[in-house]
Amino acid sequence: MPMTPTTPTPAAPTDPFRHTWRSSRYGFAALVFLTLIVIHAALRLVLFVSFHPENPTLLRDTTQSFFVGLHRDAFVALLGSLPLLFWFVLVPNRWFGKGWHRFLFTGATLFYWLLQVYLLFAEYFFFEEFRSRFNTVAVDYLLYPHEVFISIWDSYPVVKVLLSCVTFSLVWTLAARRMCRGLWQIPVPKRQRLLVFAAALLAVIALSPTISLKGARFSDERLLNEFSNNGTLAFLGAAWTRHLDFTAFYKTLPLDEAYRRTRTLLKEPHTEFVGDARSIKRRVSGDATKPKLNVVLILEESLGSEFWGSLGRTNGTCTPEMDKLALTEGMLFTNIFATGNRTVRGFEGVLASFPPLPGDSIVKRDLSDNVETIARVLKRDGYATAFLYGGRGVFDGMRSFSVNNGYDRFIEQQHIENPSFTTIWGVADEDLFKRAITEFRTMAATGKPFLGTVLSVSNHKPYTYPKGRIAADPDARKREHAVLYSDWCLGEFFRAAKKEAYWTSTIFVVVADHGARVYGSQTIPIHSYEIPLVILGPAMVKKPVLQPQLGCSLDVVPTILGLIGRPYETMFFGRDILRGPPEANLALFNHNRDIGIYQNERLIVYGMRKGIEYYEGNPRIVDLKRLAKPGAAEFELEHNGISLFQVADDLYINQRYRIDP
Repeated sequence: MPMTPTTPTPAAPTDPFRHTWRSSRYGFAALVFLTLIVIHAALRLVLFVSFHPENPTLLRDTTQSFFVGLHRDAFVALLGSLPLLFWFVLVPNRWFGKGWHRFLFTGATLFYWLLQVYLLFAEYFFFEEFRSRFNTVAVDYLLYPHEVFISIWDSYPVVKVLLSCVTFSLVWTLAARRMCRGLWQIPVPKRQRLLVFAAALLAVIALSPTISLKGARFSDERLLNEFSNNGTLAFLGAAWTRHLDFTAFYKTLPLDEAYRRTRTLLKEPHTEFVGDARSIKRRVSGDATKPKLNVVLILEESLGSEFWGSLGRTNGTCTPEMDKLALTEGMLFTNIFATGNRTVRGFEGVLASFPPLPGDSIVKRDLSDNVETIARVLKRDGYATAFLYGGRGVFDGMRSFSVNNGYDRFIEQQHIENPSFTTIWGVADEDLFKRAITEFRTMAATGKPFLGTVLSVSNHKPYTYPKGRIAADPDARKREHAVLYSDWCLGEFFRAAKKEAYWTSTIFVVVADHGARVYGSQTIPIHSYEIPLVILGPAMVKKPVLQPQLGCSLDVVPTILGLIGRPYETMFFGRDILRGPPEANLALFNHNRDIGIYQNERLIVYGMRKGIEYYEGNPRIVDLKRLAKPGAAEFELEHNGISLFQVADDLYINQRYRIDP
């Protein structure tokens, strides 16, 4: 019987992706890793194209910026992949392909990429504002989400950004599922999963010593150093260094030498040290029969010298009211610098005459319940004190710092009834100044001398203000327009104050808390730290005068007290710049984690890990040049700067920056 031929049974079809590494969950992890590197590198390129240095630097530095950045991006990508690899270890193979896990995993993936891309947009806009990667400002934003979220919503295209983030997240997730088709099916032994996670963890540990949270410092051009950083690392560094151990991270001297140098620097005519060798307490002589003039101290938000025609602005002044007042009836100081680029730096510098230590301002630290301020000095001389702020006092701890350090009352947004206009930051300056006029009238009526301090808020994003006050349209939301409005409010304030009985017995002081923005190539771009200081009032200014002496925020209060001319005791680090020799004047600075001292056209910058940089030049005329070979003068100034910051840190940490009753 013939045999019937049999047809071979066809082999089961095989999925070409089923058993490949690229198609597995680890192919997915590799795609996450590579995507993180690519998007961070893309942001760096965008930042470079958008904000490249005005003065072209060597091609080598520019190239190095991208290679250094790639190294930091790779570390962050590896760090960002660890949670995913750890999840792979935790979830058993039998669960990995289950419907519930697929849903959870896909949802987490979508959210992860939405967040990552959103942070890239946030970095770009942050850099646009501050010319810096994330720093302590970004950390602060997390602490005050109410103000910050509304400000972001008003100032940036949030809807477009979110749509872009959602689109990227969806496209990436769909593409990854197509490329990694075996993601759910291919099992991986637990031993192998553990080995992969351990290898990644060891790689992170091994690379950690090569990554500085301080950022990269390979170029004299600050922007190139900023480009090379990674936003995640910059944020972690800012969060980690808020409370720095000064002696651990910065160059120091023997403490006795630091105090000796500091006392020498603070010695002025008509002053006498009254503490021991590790104290800077001194008695300033004066005439006790002189009248106790009232003091009105106005801290103007972000009103840098760059806006003032009287201070050199050439493309149309933004401060016509203050220019007129300063030049026709004021004492205008033309060479003053802010100690930092945050309001809290203006707070500690102007009100407490305290150096801007790295880390947080003392306004936000936990040992500031009893520090020396102008309010404490004047209260010891019988003054009443009040602080007026257009926003919420909880922001940056301003209310707490004020009421704990000499101010009898703190008047804030909630105390100003029926304001004509508000933003997320507070009431408009005109409403704040109207309340100030009536408050000072009430205080003057008691017959007791008073100190009134006012902090404005209008010159702040989103740069909106009431219509009809100035010609510019508030809907344009331009910084220059907000400055014009702030200036208009100051003009209205002084017109009203001149009608008050206390006008003739009051010193009025207008000073910016800091400049508007940071620009320049130096590690500390001090040209952008220039601020105005104007003193007004017939009680002190008999005719207009320009004062060219160098000074900084720390010198404002000692100079005011010197003009009043009464005796007082002080712990202040500032000087009366009208009394001592001009060559002894200096300025101190803080920028991110760097601090510096400027004197006699020399700038010394102190960085973490005890780094020192030296510059020379007049920042009001030329860009400072970095010195390759500092000389004796630079080393002497270096030691003086170290001494001032080290002594300030020692006094603060040991709670001795105060004069007890």
